[in-house]
Parts: sequence; C-alpha cells; structure tokens
Amino acid sequence: MAKTEFKTIAQNKKAYHDYFVEETLEAGIELCGTEVKSLRQGRCNLKDAWCSVVDGEMLLNGCHISPYEQGNIFNRDPMRVRRLLMHKREIMRLLAFPKPSVIRLFRFPCTLRVRG
Repeated sequence: MAKTEFKTIAQNKKAYHDYFVEETLEAGIELCGTEVKSLRQGRCNLKDAWCSVVDGEMLLNGCHISPYEQGNIFNRDPMRVRRLLMHKREIMRLLAFPKPSVIRLFRFPCTLRVRG
C-alpha cells in the first residue's frame, strides 16, 4: 500500500491566537480542476475564511484561491463559496451544541494529500 503524506499549503494562525479552539474537524473541499493546480502551487489565503451551515451543507466563505495562470477560461472566481465535504451527522452534531449568540467556525490548515 502506498504511503500517504500531507503537504500544508496554508494555515490560519491568527484564529488560534484570537479565539479559543474547542474542537477541530477534518473536511474535504469541493474544488474545480484549476483550483487544485493553484493549490499545488501554494496560492491560497485563509486569513478571512470562515464556515457556515446553509440547508444542511457546510460552506467555506472568504477563502481566496488565486486563479491558475494557464487556466484561461476554466478559472473560477477566486472568492467563490466552496462546499466542505462532511458527513451529515458531523454537521448536525455541530448544530446541536448549546448556542451562544454567534457560533464561529474557522478553516485552520489547508493540506493536500500527496500519494507516493
């Protein structure tokens, strides 16, 4: 079986400094082809990124993935809302927490799986 490694692309260090982190979860991101190529080049900014739950789906807002230089017409909007790939029960468990006035969900590290 092939060894799987993770390459860190971007981190939101400020979120760890400014907020108390009770729990972290791992989720995939629904990306287009040119966005994956741009991430492999390390062109991602998570500084203002945050997550929200809409219609039972977890969405990533404010994440900037720069357009791929050779992508021409296939490039997407760099600030578009991206869907996070999580199980429904994980999302519902997050919504079941006792709710303060605002629940903040942040995206911390962005990693790519390197198989080899």
